Amino acid sequence: MKKNLVIASLIGVLTIVLGAFGAHALQETLSVNELKSFETAVRYQMYHVIVLLFVNSFSGFVLKDKNTISYLFFAGILFFSGSIYVITLGVNPKSIWFVTPLGGLFFILGWLKMGISYFKKE
Repeated sequence: MKKNLVIASLIGVLTIVLGAFGAHALQETLSVNELKSFETAVRYQMYHVIVLLFVNSFSGFVLKDKNTISYLFFAGILFFSGSIYVITLGVNPKSIWFVTPLGGLFFILGWLKMGISYFKKE
């Protein structure tokens, strides 16, 4: 749990850095659509960092559930947001087209696992 909180906090720092980088350094070099994609990646990353902090601080989940949810969200951030970052910065989308939806799937599975954990708790 502590490890997950530390990782989530570091990803939170990275989110702020990337958001500032996108807003300032990339504003002049990216098209409007590319900048919107980059902002989407930053936004989804931050949403999931906030949820990770909650999940790992919430005493209502057992450690195994906290870890499963965390790993799914970590993978979602890496694959979803990470793929959008590298595409925006010049990697050919056709070479990694499957990575972004895979990240979305990890997000979905994390949210489902969280819902199931709540349901089991009741």
